[in-house]
Amino acid sequence: MDSIAIRQRLDALISSSGEDYASLSRRLGRNASYIQQFIKRGVPRRLSERDRQLLAQHLGIAEHLLGGPETEPGHSRLQRPGLARAADDYVLVPQYQLSASAGPGALPGSETPSAAIAFQAGFIRDICANPPEGLALIGVEGDSMFPTLAHGDQILVDTNDHMRLRDGIYVLRSDDSLLVKRLSPNPAARRIAIRSDNDAYPSWPDCDPASITVIGRVVWVGRKLG
Repeated sequence: MDSIAIRQRLDALISSSGEDYASLSRRLGRNASYIQQFIKRGVPRRLSERDRQLLAQHLGIAEHLLGGPETEPGHSRLQRPGLARAADDYVLVPQYQLSASAGPGALPGSETPSAAIAFQAGFIRDICANPPEGLALIGVEGDSMFPTLAHGDQILVDTNDHMRLRDGIYVLRSDDSLLVKRLSPNPAARRIAIRSDNDAYPSWPDCDPASITVIGRVVWVGRKLG
């Protein structure tokens, strides 16, 4: 597994669990800066088998997510009491503090996840045919896609699904902002319509596909009620 992906995943897990670099380093019997150096500088290049096992056990994840032997590709087992039984397998999806329709940043490379959210693996397989490593969770800002998407909704974006465009809702990048819009390709004319579900906002019915940067397709939305 790619070292950068391992380090990013570990950083997200530490943040979401309320841990800190120094306390985890001491738990491993290392100096206080050991975990921080591994995550931020890639030193050491990989975790030792002992450190990997201890971290996986403490964080309640499958060891292969930290570079160990892969038993169930793309899945992790969360064994923390109250969250999931050990027999159930879950996928950890990184959550980013980014917003679409508007907001700075891009997915996923230049941003660090703020948390890792657990979804049941079977549910993820039902809604997404691509490998779960390409999934990201971000927030919706504004009401340009209302009533389909509301301000504050959390959307699950499949960043592996950005080439074969078809009718659906996608996250786009425009300059330094992220937009969430409905795309409707016209195969005959080789053009694409970019639409807002809220009629109060503009749509662009005849665009060149080469003029837009697609981050990924929205495959799920979660909403707070009340």
